[in-house]
Amino acid sequence: MREGGTFFAAKRGVADNFVEKLSSFAQTIGMNIKPLTRASRRQFLAALGATAAAAAFPVRAATAPLTSFFVVGDTHFLADKMQPDRLDANSAAYTTRLVDTLNRLPGTDFYDAAGGGEVSAPSGVLHVGDIIDTGDKNGPTQLAMQRTEWAGYVAQFGLTGTEGRLKFPVFEVPGNHDSPHGTGHAIEQMIARQRARKGLKAISKNGLHASWEWGGVHFVTLGLIVGTDKNVARKRRYAASDSLEFLIEDLANTPKNQPLVLVHHVDMARYTVAKPDTDYTKWEWDPADVAAFHTAIKGRRAAIFYGHTHVRNVFRWDGNSIKAADGVAVFNVDNSSHFNSLAQAFFHVEVRGDGLTVREFETRDAWQTGQWTPQIWKVSL
Repeated sequence: MREGGTFFAAKRGVADNFVEKLSSFAQTIGMNIKPLTRASRRQFLAALGATAAAAAFPVRAATAPLTSFFVVGDTHFLADKMQPDRLDANSAAYTTRLVDTLNRLPGTDFYDAAGGGEVSAPSGVLHVGDIIDTGDKNGPTQLAMQRTEWAGYVAQFGLTGTEGRLKFPVFEVPGNHDSPHGTGHAIEQMIARQRARKGLKAISKNGLHASWEWGGVHFVTLGLIVGTDKNVARKRRYAASDSLEFLIEDLANTPKNQPLVLVHHVDMARYTVAKPDTDYTKWEWDPADVAAFHTAIKGRRAAIFYGHTHVRNVFRWDGNSIKAADGVAVFNVDNSSHFNSLAQAFFHVEVRGDGLTVREFETRDAWQTGQWTPQIWKVSL
């Protein structure tokens, strides 16, 4: 309870007098109670207020989170084209300060406007893709840049929370700037990292996709897009790398009532509704694959996290329309450390027995400062 709260209407002087008398009485009967400081007075009154409120209005105790995690995306680690063995100065500074921010938040307080309470320590971090910036470009200089950019990512984010500067494990998916066609340095490194992870529930045949559990919640990383529907033979713009096949196989071995978190890079919102006389080979995500993805998870207690658009977007998805009144909970995270933007953001997510609580932390000055945005999203699964 904060000063100025509504449980107590007593003035501070009256409250302090009451606390002093109670402390004195406790000491006269032999209780080991130290004199109360101003801070401990507030803590005492808060505890007393909570007790009184609970007695007057019995409520079910809040459940502890099954798990919590951060969601970041579109970090776009960028090397200097003129010196491809070095990171661009902005990129290096922004990504460093992003990791500093992730590391320092657990144990601090949410703002009242973001629901209050303490920021829970995360099980890990989900990176929704576009880790590096140059993986979609060709040439000797670009290949050197890719290697520098990936090395920058590993130095900052590590793998298990011990190798890099980040204090938590990280799981990533490729974005179109990492590899639009499922090949290249970033993909090779992601596969090697996937095979080095411990405790996975499943890993795809190509080594790129995986599933695991945090706190009884089932997580699945699904790459750039989810596909391919083999009933539709047309060419695709981006490589799905058999992510749909892996998802279907993985869910066949996952209880249907288990909370499910899915991670990919490209947004499905723009590609849900098919359009007549359209060349779908130019679309980032074929609508047939989008439909097959929805069919695979229909009826599940699922939430989806993705990036790509460089804006925050929160909605429900029913597989038929861009935004629906009901359906799968979808969270599009903003870019988190793009070298060309002062405005960045990421999500903090708690999963409880009845659903998700999602908050957003943002910066307007490339992580020199940051704040919780004044809203909170709670969705049932």
